[in-house]
Amino acid sequence: MEAPTVFAAFDKDGDGKVSASELRCGLWSTLGEDMSEEDAAAILAAVDADGDGLLNQEEFSSLAAGAQENDDVKRRCLMEAFGMYASSSTMITPASLRRTLSRLGSHELGVEECRAMICRFDLDGDGVLSFDEFRVMMMA
Repeated sequence: MEAPTVFAAFDKDGDGKVSASELRCGLWSTLGEDMSEEDAAAILAAVDADGDGLLNQEEFSSLAAGAQENDDVKRRCLMEAFGMYASSSTMITPASLRRTLSRLGSHELGVEECRAMICRFDLDGDGVLSFDEFRVMMMA
């Protein structure tokens, strides 16, 4: 969805501005994200360049751009963490999970215990975690 279309979806009253309430409703209807009025007001205040307590199209676009940057940073951090656990660059095996947890000072777990941990998030049933499965696990 393009930014103007998204902006129009959030701007429920069509006044060319998005209020904290409209931001909350828009996040709920588009992403299923429940946010308090206080959090919505804080986010709005952080990008409200003209100080009117509302987001115009330009301010809204900067908010969306910031969200994309946050997503990129999160993905890079998750990829780094995945690399710590993965036996290769493509998967986390029960043995590699056990090895990494041991290096991190976790109490000794057996391979079977690690297999059980992986099984909870092994969406394709192949016995290992791919990056996408790891991401789902970390966001749970």
